[in-house]
Amino acid sequence: EDVDVDNYDVIYFAGGWGAAFDLGFSESIGEKVTEANRKGKVLGGVCHGPLGFLKAKNENGEPLVKGRRITAVTDKQVRDLRITSTPHHPETELRRLEADFRCAHKFRDPFANWWEVDGNLVTGQNQNAAPMVAREVIQLLANK
Repeated sequence: EDVDVDNYDVIYFAGGWGAAFDLGFSESIGEKVTEANRKGKVLGGVCHGPLGFLKAKNENGEPLVKGRRITAVTDKQVRDLRITSTPHHPETELRRLEADFRCAHKFRDPFANWWEVDGNLVTGQNQNAAPMVAREVIQLLANK
């Protein structure tokens, strides 16, 4: 609540299972992301990190992710890695909010990798996408 988004150029949510227990439930995070988006800040997340966008709203008061291209860890990857005990699964929650969820699949699906850029929103499917997400974030900042 004490975070002033004017002091930041990027709001980025790292993934990991722990993110599934708090990011998507926080009204405060949702309000800060909504404000950052309104101010044109770059928003990013990888793996479970995009759960930090669940409570955020766009300029019309709809979910920030509605209709936007986004990726995060997939339901299949969550099942394959046996991390189904987390309260939020990114693919399920983002699709529920009508995000245009995109991803890659492979024979060994936990290694499938994808990233998306939709305006100021940069997301990666898993930790393997982190370098590409970082590159895209830097590119957006350089073009400001």
